[in-house]
Amino acid sequence: MIIKKDKSEIESFLVDAANYKGECSAVYFPENENEIIEIVKNANSKNERITIAGNGTGLTGSRVPKGGIVISMSKLDKVIEISYSEKFAIVQPAVVLQEFQKIVSENGLFYPPDPTEQDCFIGATIATNSSGAKSFKYGATRSYVLELRIVLPNGELLELKRNENFANGNTLSLTTVDGSQIKIELPNYHIPNVKHTAGYYTKENMDAIDLFIGSEGTLGIITEAKLKLLDKTENLISGILFFSNEANALDFVDDARAESIKHRATKDETELNARGLELFDFYSLQFLKSDYQQIKDNHQAAIWFEQETTSKTEDALLEKWMGLMGKHSADIDNSWFAMDSRELEKFKTFRHAISSKVSEFIAQKGLRKVGTDTAVPINHFREYYEEMKASVKESGLNYICYGHVGDCHLHLNMLPENEAEFIHAKGLYKIFCKRAVELGGTISAEHGIGKMKRDYLLDMYGEKKIKQMANIKRKLDPNRLLGIGNIFDEKFLDA
Repeated sequence: MIIKKDKSEIESFLVDAANYKGECSAVYFPENENEIIEIVKNANSKNERITIAGNGTGLTGSRVPKGGIVISMSKLDKVIEISYSEKFAIVQPAVVLQEFQKIVSENGLFYPPDPTEQDCFIGATIATNSSGAKSFKYGATRSYVLELRIVLPNGELLELKRNENFANGNTLSLTTVDGSQIKIELPNYHIPNVKHTAGYYTKENMDAIDLFIGSEGTLGIITEAKLKLLDKTENLISGILFFSNEANALDFVDDARAESIKHRATKDETELNARGLELFDFYSLQFLKSDYQQIKDNHQAAIWFEQETTSKTEDALLEKWMGLMGKHSADIDNSWFAMDSRELEKFKTFRHAISSKVSEFIAQKGLRKVGTDTAVPINHFREYYEEMKASVKESGLNYICYGHVGDCHLHLNMLPENEAEFIHAKGLYKIFCKRAVELGGTISAEHGIGKMKRDYLLDMYGEKKIKQMANIKRKLDPNRLLGIGNIFDEKFLDA
């Protein structure tokens, strides 16, 4: 096992993609589960804090240490098994998502979770319940986790299989591999009926495995996961549609969303059923314009859509999509359609380029990213979107807005030029989070809480519910060592 302490060698572990910064005394690189257990038990004996590090693609500071040691999962990178007949895979946590998806795709299968940063580790996607472009149809990572092996904060090992251990009401009982019994009282708070990953997932009679999915490295260390796979679709219709009027683009989305949700329920393969719907506003297009000649001066918005097809349904479905484009005045002549796998890869690059450019901009300014991750119910989405835009424009801040419009979940990124503008942007961000909650939504739809959004989670749930979350943490981590500072302030562990 490698241990690094030299600052020049561990610098990359002290920052994440949002430019959130921290410090630690050493970074450990275990090569197997037993070494992780050894590190954790040793840390308990020394009362030394532990932060788990994935591949550094996060945006909330969750993998950035505030003292103590870091355990890098990078050496646990093996695909242990793929069953093509039973459609599952067993992987270690540092398997890179993009590489894994390529492997299963080449063998006729499909793993739906699709976060923007494809270089992320699969373990991290489980720890944050990642989603992405395809979550509109397929949901988040939680839906594809069948089994987990977890090293608990005290060094004991826990094995969980879906559909084997359920809470009794709000009481959850766990049994470690060594036979230790842990009884947890679950919080009784309302989880919004939107795309959501903010705080511990709890509900009456829940499956035990779901408590650890999305727990952001605070309740245990994932060392192995069994994942559900689906059959790969025969073909895709995919397009980036440009509109000279943003209202037309949003009307197109309203129709496409409604049709997709309706036909998702009926499973009618001959009808419109997008697996992804994404928005790029005018300022996003301006941000990308120098790299993409398809973007014209009069384009006020773009929508990316994608639908799975077969040779039997492709022509009829394309005709229906073209009809919807015509109905809402898309600039069909200048829009961009994928005709082969090479074009589909270009689309993926286009969708992901905006996030990279924002991160580069923020890093150059030496500031932290201020981008919303809120989601609201469908009936409030356009109201909420217009309110956000009006507030930012009135403030004079530059911004861009893009993201998962199918899920009513957009990333409005404010682009401050200096510290004063950064502080102002943070004030607006707080207002946007509060408003999302008022409308029945969430402060975090996919990126989690980490260390950067704890105050907003407190605003969302209140002290009483946060203390109930902290009670779960204390039960599993009595020495208060693992992922301290993620999700809620450590002061709640003293309650």
